[in-house]
Amino acid sequence: MNNIYNKAQELAYMLKNSDEFTRFCAARDRITADESTRVLLKDYRTLQCRVQAAMVTGQPDEVSLAKLQKMGELLQLNPDASEYLFAQYRLSNLLGDIYKLLADAVDIDLSVLDE
Repeated sequence: MNNIYNKAQELAYMLKNSDEFTRFCAARDRITADESTRVLLKDYRTLQCRVQAAMVTGQPDEVSLAKLQKMGELLQLNPDASEYLFAQYRLSNLLGDIYKLLADAVDIDLSVLDE
């Protein structure tokens, strides 16, 4: 059993030193240093969560959707914000892939999450 934890620690070390995590941290540091970008990203994430929650209930708000799209376009024009979002996406995908590999190894059905 102890060997499993050792391997998990090894994986954690590898993740911490991965290109995906390094790029994410560098991008995060740049957006954190710029207050206007940081605030815009925070507002974007908040609105994104509200829109996603509304979509789950089947009641998407057209005004919020339009605002979210415009904010996304603004963020794409900002190189630091765009790089941060892309780095966050790549890191999330890496972690998701690892989780799926682990779940598949112990035969856990994650298909309910795909719906």
